[in-house]
Amino acid sequence: MISNALIFLVQTICDFFAGALLLRFWMQWARAPFRNPLSEFLRALTNFAVLPARRVIPGLWGHDLATLVLAWFILLVETTLLLLIKGYALHIGAAGALVAISAVMLLRVAVYLVMFVIFMLAILSWVNPHNWMGSVLTAMARPMLRPLQRIVPPVGAFDLTPLIALIVCQLILMLPLAYLEGLAGRLL
Repeated sequence: MISNALIFLVQTICDFFAGALLLRFWMQWARAPFRNPLSEFLRALTNFAVLPARRVIPGLWGHDLATLVLAWFILLVETTLLLLIKGYALHIGAAGALVAISAVMLLRVAVYLVMFVIFMLAILSWVNPHNWMGSVLTAMARPMLRPLQRIVPPVGAFDLTPLIALIVCQLILMLPLAYLEGLAGRLL
């Protein structure tokens, strides 16, 4: 019973912080508007870890690699803690498996973030399309939606590409990520 509570706490805290780091990285990568409440929240939440990490981990092609590495490291810590709480005896040979599992978890969190952003963009476009959040979400979702918009024309006044993107994301979670997760789990 206590172990279930500990697992819940570790997953909640680590996934939230890793998601915030991934969101920060994604906003920088997508060149989303910088001056908005979401960016300020993410900077305030993650600066304590990102700023020191930037001194050690250099950027790559103009991207903040330190933020991405920190997100992966948080998921590595989460995986290790969860396995220890569940009673697994970890040894040095398990390090490669832990690295692989946390990399797959990073991909999983990234796909869930893509789904969340696309879903929020669709809802916001119906409710209040001129909100400050609309420009941020549009900038973040544009790289995923633009290729689909070239293939799928709007039906009447409705753009179906967010729905198609959500279906593709769900398929990615079900097929390649589940397969990679199984492979990484067998390394333990």
